[in-house]
Amino acid sequence: MKIARIFSCIAILLAAASIGVARTGFVEVRGERFYVGDEPYFFVGANYWYGSLLGREKDEHRGAARLRSELDMLKRLGITNLRVLAGAEGEGMLNGITRVGPSLQPEKGKFDEDALKGLDLLLAEMRKRDMRAVIYLSNNWEWSGGFQQYLLWEKRIDPTLTTRKPSWDELRDTVKEFYSCSRCIAAYQTQAAKVISRRNSVNKIEYAKDPTIMAWEIANEPRPMRPAANEVYAKFLKDTAALIRTLDPKHLITIGHEGHIGTESIELFKKVHSDKNIDYLTIHIWPKNWGWLADGDLEKALANAESETQKYVDANLAVAHDLKKPLVIEEFGFPRDGRSFALDSTTSLRDKYFSLILSKLGKTRTGTVAGVNFWAFAGRGRAAHSDYIWKPGDDYTGDPPMEEQGLNSVFDTDRSTLSLLKKAARRAKSL
Repeated sequence: MKIARIFSCIAILLAAASIGVARTGFVEVRGERFYVGDEPYFFVGANYWYGSLLGREKDEHRGAARLRSELDMLKRLGITNLRVLAGAEGEGMLNGITRVGPSLQPEKGKFDEDALKGLDLLLAEMRKRDMRAVIYLSNNWEWSGGFQQYLLWEKRIDPTLTTRKPSWDELRDTVKEFYSCSRCIAAYQTQAAKVISRRNSVNKIEYAKDPTIMAWEIANEPRPMRPAANEVYAKFLKDTAALIRTLDPKHLITIGHEGHIGTESIELFKKVHSDKNIDYLTIHIWPKNWGWLADGDLEKALANAESETQKYVDANLAVAHDLKKPLVIEEFGFPRDGRSFALDSTTSLRDKYFSLILSKLGKTRTGTVAGVNFWAFAGRGRAAHSDYIWKPGDDYTGDPPMEEQGLNSVFDTDRSTLSLLKKAARRAKSL
């Protein structure tokens, strides 16, 4: 009997150890699924881009204390996958808005180590809570500097774009130049390498050896912007993925793509994701930005948004299935009822739309949606002004500075939405 009990105890300890390995191991891709150890990994996550900036706040309550409180809340909800910004490039205004900061690279080739300490703190706190991070290394858009800042440093674009807003056509003509600017790409890759090769100053773990990081993302929504740039765009993604793989062979790599809307070609979307160093596909879905909510009555517009969303997911999922890779819906947002930005406005239509996206999670005959990240968690951040426009020194919410603070943010008081996400996270765990 004693021997039997001893073997029973050993078996329990070994099982517990194996669970620990699975829980803390690296996320891997096998076919169309993610795995941690031998367990499939499906997730409901959040966009939390400002998490890496909170550690820089001088006010503890608005900074590190806010970070820990919000991570605790997300953990209780079962939301343990967070998509975050590595850092901003440049400072001040760009395209007429003040970008987020403090900046990781205030000047070309000059890095602020304190900015990376903010990312260190975020990752260390996430590790304590058994959470996973997807880190995007730059941005197609101006709100964090991104590709335009590299072009400004190389004097490849009109310097007046710091203070004035370009038209959509001018913006496309501008950003496409990044992919043919070898000095811009080299500067971007220098920043990427600095982040990927870092050792965390808080817990002393090398980023490349930290399973808290699920994946490196080449950029947020990198687009060729013009068809003429398609070839150099594809080359940039291929070369950068190969560089990341050389620097860090353990972590997953993805592009940060919106889906075929981002390339205006489903063939190009497939081509760039077929690369051996790209582990999984992503799509973003923005009914408001893409004209799917044209009806002035938001409730009536919802039906069209649902229909277009269904078609969009199906089309992009078919590409993932053909490539035998997982798909993550890593950004999706929807306005509050009445298109309000107010904290106390209801979110019944948003909840219906979120329910549609969350229902896609899982494996089907036509592909696997392995994860979803809603846009965006605002936690206890609040708009500071009656016009809802962000100004330096204000709380960060989930909405970047060029958008009204409350447009797509999910606040800690949005109980119905948070309850919906909690139920979905429970279902994801059961998968």
